[in-house]
Amino acid sequence: MTTMDYAAARAAMVENQIRACKVLDPDLLAFLSQMPREQFVPEEVRSIAYMEGHVPLPCGQEMLSPLQEAYILRQLALTGDERVLLIGAGSGYLTAMLAMQAASVVACELHAPLVQLARDNLEAHGADNASVVECNALDPDSCSALTGPFDVLVIATAVADIPDHLTKLLTDDGQIIAFVGSNPVVELVHQRLRGGEVAESTMVMETLLQDAEGVERREFVF
Repeated sequence: MTTMDYAAARAAMVENQIRACKVLDPDLLAFLSQMPREQFVPEEVRSIAYMEGHVPLPCGQEMLSPLQEAYILRQLALTGDERVLLIGAGSGYLTAMLAMQAASVVACELHAPLVQLARDNLEAHGADNASVVECNALDPDSCSALTGPFDVLVIATAVADIPDHLTKLLTDDGQIIAFVGSNPVVELVHQRLRGGEVAESTMVMETLLQDAEGVERREFVF
């Protein structure tokens, strides 16, 4: 595809996927219109970088959909002062978007090839306030190197519950946005803390998303 083709695909994504689902903030729409999503995916899938769905990534992973990313950014409404912890760096696209709107981002990724891909993409786009850590952040024993406090926690993979050990890394008035549940019922949930406790909780959308890796899921037998 040519640069002009990508620009047209990006504009169509914003108009038909984002604006059509009532994401209407003009600054956010302009931001999404300028972000070259195709540059954050392997070359062989660049032609579908703007499709309405999940773009495949190495290691059997996939990007969030454009609408899921837009909802995350809309709900957080970052001011530029926040320190963000992201679980699930993927190819670095969401990491880069958060880094452009926050003071700093620490992104955790389980798969070494994706760690390198995200780091390369962030470096190529000048996101020097973002770093990618190779670790299983959903395992309390594997992420001792993470040091808070963070103002925002983003969990970009489906978890059964929001892990306590990650919540404890937040400031007392922090924010959490996470995909909670397991297919076919996954909810994007946004929480605001007050005094370290959940003061507001909003179900943003119902969606589909891969279950998180690196965490044991209990199976119930009836």
